[in-house]
Amino acid sequence: MVAEVRGDYPAESAAFKAVIGKLGIGSPEMLRKWARQDQIDSGVRPGTSMEESAQIKALKKEDAELKRANDILKASASFFAAEFDRPHTRS
Repeated sequence: MVAEVRGDYPAESAAFKAVIGKLGIGSPEMLRKWARQDQIDSGVRPGTSMEESAQIKALKKEDAELKRANDILKASASFFAAEFDRPHTRS
């Protein structure tokens, strides 16, 4: 909405105020963040898009899972290596 009405007002802040009034949003900063993110997502402004943020979040989650799996494998490898080093006595 801000992008649509921006040309109707002399300043960007006036466009924000008009949209805030129409939507009943309490915080002008919230609308500014949404408008900036829309500009980033559409490629008008540099930054991390929502899609890129979601990909980064998924990759971080996968990285954490892989690190956990590696820790488990390292612990089990050292456990079994220690088993081979112990002398075995037969009863």
